[in-house]
Amino acid sequence: MVEFKIRSARFDEPEVVELVAQNMRDLSERYGGTGDDTPIAAADFLPPDGDFLVAVRVGDGRLVASAGWRRHGSDAELKRMFTLAEARGRGVARRMLAAVEESARAAGCSRVILETGDRQPEAIALYESAGYQRIEDFGYYAGHEGVLSYAKKI
Repeated sequence: MVEFKIRSARFDEPEVVELVAQNMRDLSERYGGTGDDTPIAAADFLPPDGDFLVAVRVGDGRLVASAGWRRHGSDAELKRMFTLAEARGRGVARRMLAAVEESARAAGCSRVILETGDRQPEAIALYESAGYQRIEDFGYYAGHEGVLSYAKKI
């Protein structure tokens, strides 16, 4: 079992930038292009209108997962949820998702919303098992083929 701690981080920290780049490479392999062209800025994840969380492996301090949220009206929009392959299957993503929900709830958001794609079956399985339900597409990729949008009241 990988031991890790979850902490808030700045989206523009060098280690976070590298982890997000790995996330984009993973998405690019699945979908082509850059992986995700959704406009995002580091300021999107600053409290009280957002938060960016990372899972840090105990012992060596390596970042193994990330997930952030940014305010979207009264909702929190989940962004950049990613776990390194070496840490998958160990509950890291589920704990990250719960931490995002708690952070968003503490900031006064009423639900978490997200966009994902049909080429991410492991993400879809996680969201559905955590109580997320399909909603009308809403974000940057609304109306694009293969886009799946979800929400969960928190």
